Amino acid sequence: MINHVKEKLKTALRDWEIMKTASEEDSEECAERFERHFYEFIDELKVWYQHLEQPPTTIEEAETLTEIKEIMEQLPAPLELNFYNELELIIEGEEQVRYD
Repeated sequence: MINHVKEKLKTALRDWEIMKTASEEDSEECAERFERHFYEFIDELKVWYQHLEQPPTTIEEAETLTEIKEIMEQLPAPLELNFYNELELIIEGEEQVRYD
C-alpha cells in the first residue's frame, strides 16, 4: 500500500519540477496539475494511514515512522508545511474540504 503513496508522491514531485520551469502561458495549467496530484498523494497517504495496525496519534509519533521520514526527505522545503498540515488533519480524523 505504501507503494501507491510513493507513486503518487513521485507524480506530484515531477509536476512540482515542471511547474517551477513552466512558461507564464503554461503556469496555471501546471499549477493545477501539481495541486491535483499533490492531493491525490495526500488521499493515498490517508488510506495507508487508516490501514496501519497502530496509527500514530500525534504528529510527533507520525514523524518517527520510516515511511513518513522517507516522504519528508523527498519534499522540497516549500511543500513541507502543506504536508504537515495535511498529515495533522489525517491524524486528527478531520475531513478536508477542497474546492476545485
